[in-house]
Amino acid sequence: MNLKNNTKGGEKMLNQVIFVGRLTKDIELQESENGNKYAVVTLAIPRTFKNAEGVYETDFISAKMFDRVAENCSEYCKKGDIVGVKGRMQSNSYEKDGETRFSTDVIAEKVTFLSSRSKEQEARDER
Repeated sequence: MNLKNNTKGGEKMLNQVIFVGRLTKDIELQESENGNKYAVVTLAIPRTFKNAEGVYETDFISAKMFDRVAENCSEYCKKGDIVGVKGRMQSNSYEKDGETRFSTDVIAEKVTFLSSRSKEQEARDER
């Protein structure tokens, strides 16, 4: 892994996330005002440990994707498919009701399709 030296002191920093989970719904490709394609997806990711009641909980993580990544995912992925997402965290600030608010988003830079579709599933999807 090549970490870039983006600081004056020579420290190496990294902003990278990797998730593997199931899509919670079909992907809807959208278009921004300036014509860029994008989509927001949510992955259901079961935790690897049980809670105090002995139940495995699930995290629901949303990610934004843009351009070809969004187009390919909307064309080839369906609800329930397993995908791997590699990307970065991005923080933003905006004004609402006179207050400065902050948000943190996952930006999907690469998506790997991990579900294999049988011919039977593909035939059902075409109906």
